Amino acid sequence: MQYWMVKQEPTAYSWDNFLKDGGTAWTGVRNYQARNNLAAMRGGDRVLFYHSVIGKEIVGLAEVSREGYPDATAQEGGWICVDLRPVQTLPRPVTLDQIKAEPRLAEIALLRQSRLSVMPLGEAEFRVLVQMGGLSL
Repeated sequence: MQYWMVKQEPTAYSWDNFLKDGGTAWTGVRNYQARNNLAAMRGGDRVLFYHSVIGKEIVGLAEVSREGYPDATAQEGGWICVDLRPVQTLPRPVTLDQIKAEPRLAEIALLRQSRLSVMPLGEAEFRVLVQMGGLSL
């Protein structure tokens, strides 16, 4: 299993919208590194859902329900999307300030490449974040 984080502005598509929909195609990614991360996702991989811009916090746990396929929202070829489905809302959102204050998370992509919208996490980092959010694995 692999671990990931996806970022989304809640004014564009919030965790609550995602829960109501029961899942979504993660479309619209137009960054090559983020696209490559989408291509590396496998069914069942765990994904943390981060509200960017407003809130700046991890709010939920999702999983990959369909591996990479062509993104129908792209006007040119080569872009892909995956399907994600919600698993659980975190009992406590994990804020960016909390993440920055945790030494075990100093190297995560969220802090090192803050503009990247789809990023990998190591298993240890994922476990720290989930525990900070009040879930036990």
